[in-house]
Amino acid sequence: MTLPSLPPTLRPPRAALTSLALVSLLSSLGTSIAHVALPALAAAFHAPFVQVQWVVVAYLLALTTVIVSAGRLGDLTGPRRLLLAGVALFTLSAAIGAVPRLPVVIGARALQGVGAAVMMALSLAAAHALVATERAGRIVGLLGTVSALGTALGPAVGGALLALGGWQALFLAQVPLGLLVWGLLWLHLPPDLPRAQLATPFDWRGSLLLAATLALYALAMTARAEAPTAPRLMLLACAVATGTGLVLHLGRSPHPLLKLALLRDPLLASGLVTSAAVASVMMATLVAGPFYLSGALRLEAAPLGAVMALGPLVAALCAWPAGRCVDRLGAPRMALAGLAGMAGGCAALALQAPTGGALGYALSLAGLTGGYAFFQTSNNTQVLGTAGPAQRGLASGLLNLARHLGLITGATLMGSAFAGAAGGRDPAHASAFALRHALAYTFSLAILVLGLAVLATVWGLRYGRRA
Repeated sequence: MTLPSLPPTLRPPRAALTSLALVSLLSSLGTSIAHVALPALAAAFHAPFVQVQWVVVAYLLALTTVIVSAGRLGDLTGPRRLLLAGVALFTLSAAIGAVPRLPVVIGARALQGVGAAVMMALSLAAAHALVATERAGRIVGLLGTVSALGTALGPAVGGALLALGGWQALFLAQVPLGLLVWGLLWLHLPPDLPRAQLATPFDWRGSLLLAATLALYALAMTARAEAPTAPRLMLLACAVATGTGLVLHLGRSPHPLLKLALLRDPLLASGLVTSAAVASVMMATLVAGPFYLSGALRLEAAPLGAVMALGPLVAALCAWPAGRCVDRLGAPRMALAGLAGMAGGCAALALQAPTGGALGYALSLAGLTGGYAFFQTSNNTQVLGTAGPAQRGLASGLLNLARHLGLITGATLMGSAFAGAAGGRDPAHASAFALRHALAYTFSLAILVLGLAVLATVWGLRYGRRA
């Protein structure tokens, strides 16, 4: 990272770290706040759900396709100026999103996703660069805490704003928050290196190939279940073709977006793989949980939402102590402990499914998300430390990309497993018995995925230390 390399003891990072924590909060809040507005948008624009859902899809698609390039560009130009630009774009797009035309709203959300990609990639990398190595874990934990809080608060804040001022209030409320964060960054984030010292060119061709590959894959995996198979296979084939072109380009370019040798580092490679695998498991709670809670346990909307919000809240509470444990006990040990905790939570969810109630589900979910917080904090700390200062933004982008790809893949695979176990039909119309069986099956499958994640982690630790 191109932050000035002053000793951490000689600079007061508290204000800068607070600013970066607010960046993380704003980006996660922007991700989760719009979901509750979809019904209101459908009513306001007299549009079907398949059109309105692009308010969410456009944001996530832009974020996923740009985040690695944003991290790499931050390594080359410095995080300060790019973070300021990202927050400015995020804030301006929020203002544009209040325009009462659906195509404008969708376009504004796509631009906001680009801004969020910059914010997510560089807030973590810049915060890691501001502190000594022995305190890195607690800083990663801090950002994990505020990110989880943003995810948890998004639906509640969005619902309150929706009730007070309609769907446009959700966008306009982000403007003063964005201006506040921009001002704090301007005041407190250390300056970047002079432009004359940043001689490495940015790999625009590699960035475009990566964006195309990720967009094609995401569109294939997020297509509606009833969509024809042929177009999805065509999108996947195109993703493979552009991905092949990307690998060939990276191998030939003198200044590649991503050096392929970096991915051959066992610690970094295993960290990215396990991050994706763990994210796919967490997606099971989002695709299976609501159907189980409403269909099998007959919970109404309010208690269902309270149980679902428990996961992000537990993650927020656990991330900070997880960071302190990482600093004291080491990232590898805590990563394995987090995976073990997640496996225990999945086992509890599977075992309680046939006869359990809302309390059993909530306690099991708390165990799963607590383990996730410990794993995520440990894994992020280890991967960022492995990458080194010059590629910390890129590593942060790769971590975020792995998590989003895991969520996208998990939504399809875990969702299909749940629907298949429920009788191969829409889970909304399945019986309570079928939903209980489907939940047990889905989280049994999740345990197998976590077992593979443990093997990948052990492999990375064994061969990474040898290297």
